[in-house]
Amino acid sequence: MKNLLDKIIRYRDERGWKEHDTPQALAKSIIIEAAELLENYQWDDANPDMENVKEELADVLLYTLAMIADLGLDPETIILEKMEKNNVKYPKIK
Repeated sequence: MKNLLDKIIRYRDERGWKEHDTPQALAKSIIIEAAELLENYQWDDANPDMENVKEELADVLLYTLAMIADLGLDPETIILEKMEKNNVKYPKIK
């Protein structure tokens, strides 16, 4: 994961985009890209354009991982911490 985060940040920084990637801008971009992902399921849930689904998922992940890196967070740690909280909130079905 560290290698992927480094590649994402290097790609962004080589293009001069870092100054625009504030937490607020990244959060907005995540929502915008998630909405574009949702468009694939707006009218026909059974037949989404899978190429576009992959591209929009990648965009969501790119912005999310850039925000994680900029905030100095570890993706595995924050995911596992959230899953632990969810375990309490949503216990296993017996």
